Amino acid sequence: MATVKVTFTLDETTIARLNETADQLAKPKSQVVRDAILDFHDRLGRLSERERLHKLQLFDQLVPKIPVRPAAETERELRDVRRARRAGGRRSGPHG
Repeated sequence: MATVKVTFTLDETTIARLNETADQLAKPKSQVVRDAILDFHDRLGRLSERERLHKLQLFDQLVPKIPVRPAAETERELRDVRRARRAGGRRSGPHG
């Protein structure tokens, strides 16, 4: 595979992590960067563990706030919404 020399500007913390990772894995820094980019690319569109935990936390906060009401009341509201949609919805604004 042909390689291309590139220049990036990275902060000191990132450079320290790159150096530490390269040392621990006994790999060249360029290989660590290639591996990291490949791993990141493979995860595109999927949640990171941090994102997943955050969404679960939000879910746990929101679920208790969902109002509990009788099923018959919910069914009645859905029936009313369906009826309104079939009738053309709400009439509001300049045309209604």
